[in-house]
Amino acid sequence: MSQMNRRTLLGLGAAAAAGGLLKAPAVWAQDAWPRARPIRLVCPFAPGAATDAMARLAAQKITEKLGANVVVENRTGGGSVIGAQSVQQAPADGYTLLGSSLTHTMLKHVLRNVPFDPLTDFAPIARTGRGPLMMVMTPKRPPMGIAQIVEAAKKSPADWTFAISSLGAPGHLATIDFNRRTGANIEGTSYRGTAPALLDVAAGNAHVMIDATFALLQAARSGQVHPIGISTRERSALAPEIPTLIEAGLPDFEFYSWYGVWAPKGTPSAICDTLNGVLTEAMRDADAAERLKSLVVEPVSQTVPEMRAYIEAEVKRNAELLRIANFQPE
Repeated sequence: MSQMNRRTLLGLGAAAAAGGLLKAPAVWAQDAWPRARPIRLVCPFAPGAATDAMARLAAQKITEKLGANVVVENRTGGGSVIGAQSVQQAPADGYTLLGSSLTHTMLKHVLRNVPFDPLTDFAPIARTGRGPLMMVMTPKRPPMGIAQIVEAAKKSPADWTFAISSLGAPGHLATIDFNRRTGANIEGTSYRGTAPALLDVAAGNAHVMIDATFALLQAARSGQVHPIGISTRERSALAPEIPTLIEAGLPDFEFYSWYGVWAPKGTPSAICDTLNGVLTEAMRDADAAERLKSLVVEPVSQTVPEMRAYIEAEVKRNAELLRIANFQPE
């Protein structure tokens, strides 16, 4: 790296520490990161998914704030392993990023033979947002509260099934936590995504489901399924008509899906800190706030060390839930 570019990169760290991130691009050398070539932001999920929408919003904001050319690449397959591995194997130079979700952090606990460690082979950059989950039930049965569902499931366990959109996803983990807290022990059936799971709940082939509010809210409002509650401590401003699961009878039940950006391990901390500051601030822009609202997501403000500590605590909690459920990686 030339002396000028090295000083520029070191200056990014100083700008991050001083909170002057958004003023820095005007003094960067044209051949320095992030302008030397396009940044590739890999999303390991298909276009149209909430994770894809969050990745594209992150790419848009990095482009706007840093003057970079950020290209989103959807690399699906292998339960998101293929896309994540392409980032893990890329040079740690700030030109390849991963836009994923909580699911990424749990890969080694859900799948066999994952060729990387989600915690140690990636550098966390920023959590870009979090969204609550919603519990719904089939309209083929009369609406029930949680106490009634638990009582009915204990009395006739064969008559109740949880629809699970994806193993290791937030809805799956929340389903395990529901069973742990209530003792209902409702059996789960795994599907290949939210859409087929939701269809089976609507048809009465499965009976209850917990998944992202973004994915279930319209179905609940249209009467395709009965809403039971949302996994927030207070009612969501985006769906105030739906009670919290705490109100519905599940004390202290708070559970979120969340989205984030990572880089390959070894990416300079100055780059990670710069991107963290840009994304944390940009997600509160008016246009970003509207996009988050449409996804039933709220922005998150965490430094890189705070994100790392948060992920470690989340993985510990979620791994324990999988252990309690005697879940074996597939």
